Amino acid sequence: MIAWLAKLGFDTPRMLYAGRTAITACLAFMLAWMLGLEHPQWAGMTVWAATQPTRGQLLEKSLFRILGTISGTIVGVLLVLSMQIHPSFLVIGLTLWVGLCTWFGNLQRGFVAYSTVLAGYTAAMVSLLDSAHPDHVFALGADRFATVLTGVLTAAVIGYLLSPKVDANGLRRRLRDLLADLLERAAAPAGTITEDGDRDLLSRLAAIEEGLDPHAAGSIRSRREVRATRALLIAAIPALLRRRNGADIAADEITAERLRGAAQALRADDLAGTQAALALATQAAAFGPAPGLRDTLAALGTALAQWARPTDPLTPEPALPIVLHRDWTGAREAMIRAMGGLGLFGAFWLITGWSMGGYMMLGLSIMLSLMSTMENPAQFMRFVALGQVYGVLGALAARWLVWPLAENEFQLIVLTLPFILFGTLLVGHRRTVAASFDYNMVMLLLLQPHFPLTGSLITSITMGAAVVAAPLVAMMAYRIVYPVGLRRRLDTLLNAMLHDLSDLAADPAALNHREIWRARLYHRTLRLVRLSERFARANVEAMGASLALLNLGHAAMRCHEIEADPASSDSQRRAARAALGRLQNLRQKPQRAEQALAHLGQRLSGEDADLAQRAARGVSVLTPAFQTA
Repeated sequence: MIAWLAKLGFDTPRMLYAGRTAITACLAFMLAWMLGLEHPQWAGMTVWAATQPTRGQLLEKSLFRILGTISGTIVGVLLVLSMQIHPSFLVIGLTLWVGLCTWFGNLQRGFVAYSTVLAGYTAAMVSLLDSAHPDHVFALGADRFATVLTGVLTAAVIGYLLSPKVDANGLRRRLRDLLADLLERAAAPAGTITEDGDRDLLSRLAAIEEGLDPHAAGSIRSRREVRATRALLIAAIPALLRRRNGADIAADEITAERLRGAAQALRADDLAGTQAALALATQAAAFGPAPGLRDTLAALGTALAQWARPTDPLTPEPALPIVLHRDWTGAREAMIRAMGGLGLFGAFWLITGWSMGGYMMLGLSIMLSLMSTMENPAQFMRFVALGQVYGVLGALAARWLVWPLAENEFQLIVLTLPFILFGTLLVGHRRTVAASFDYNMVMLLLLQPHFPLTGSLITSITMGAAVVAAPLVAMMAYRIVYPVGLRRRLDTLLNAMLHDLSDLAADPAALNHREIWRARLYHRTLRLVRLSERFARANVEAMGASLALLNLGHAAMRCHEIEADPASSDSQRRAARAALGRLQNLRQKPQRAEQALAHLGQRLSGEDADLAQRAARGVSVLTPAFQTA
């Protein structure tokens, strides 16, 4: 049977998971109806929205869905009350609220971001679906919250009983293997290591970091473990980037031997032995010929100690703070796009008085807010539109072909269940999985199981057309207004890193917060790697760009130190000051920055001269990005 389904294109494990979710949605739907709630279908929609593959994720998303629903419902009620003063207040207020939620949601991560965006379009559901009856707004708000709570609790109880816990041991095993590979490469002579190996290690670091947030869900302990894991990943980057600078990480055999011992202990899951060997390697590096190696290994050892005992209060804090990348530019553009789209259509709705304008406005609220957090929303809109077509067809079939057979409201509920269960097939098949979620949501959104039946076929078709039009309009918005895609997100991320470098060069007090700058750069490095891997035509190689920016940042720091050092000569201070000035305008005039850094290198000696020359070479690495960004 399984082989036969696989031959037909079905993913059996995903289909079983979807079947369990569909049954849970049916139970929530029936329970909400039995409780006398006016929109029981919203409980079924909530189950599809809240379901998660593991217990921790399910519990956390359920909690944040409740919080987002509460805040969105309160705002939705206030918007309907304001509409009694003038209808335009509803449109203006909803536009501002969804725009602000979109902005905040794009600056946050995980289920917190989801809850924030949910608060935006929940206000739209409350205020738009029954805006013709403002006297019922409190009842509608209470009904919305009660149905969501019913769906969340049903999904949480059944999901908690049937869902597995997150595989934390698998994550730790992957990280141990990665760190062991890194330490072995650090112990090897530079001539024996290939560039592809370094790139593979950085890619594995980035992949682990990207998948950390789901492991943090569900408990405070999990969050501490993920924080310690992220600190360890950040601490591993300097050792990897140091290799790309052409240096032997372990330039003496004693340090190399102890690093190999630490790697062997890691593979044997002997964390105490790993820490001891790494501490000995750090001590040996202090007397070895490799400049800066001691600090790199010390930071790695501190992060490893915290990772081994994340909940121990005596464990030292990591050497570098954890500063996550936030896409301020993307958040601002998403807010402008959402507010512009809703404002324009809201004005059209007020002028024309189109009866289905509320459904279109609701669809746009969801499409322009929730989907803006995706890497390529314009591309995904095609699947959303297709799924909504499926949902409209399902709702029409239920309402006009099946529901007329019912003789009471209970039969309406029962006759709806096969359409909910049909979503299992769409989720399970590889060709329809991308569109399946929207089928499940739109089909239930358009069905109102009240007996006797009312309305006309034309009204149902018009309502469905308004719903389907929303993702099509949103797709146009994503393509025209600040077009979003992997290339643009890559350019935005690189721009943020360059902006940090410019600020660093311009800030006389930069030495006071160098660790924050380094931590942010390292996290953005991992993000840059993941984005560039998904975009085959990336205009700059991620590891090379990250190394170049790191060298330029260190050069800027060293220039500030030279300016503040009384022992520096006048010519060194002038060269350092000139280099800082050129770095502030690196994007506009990269050649002048390169010349200034090369000139600085001529005024210095030893590792300072090497740093300036590497920074000068880094400018040439970044120049192609300046030409296309």
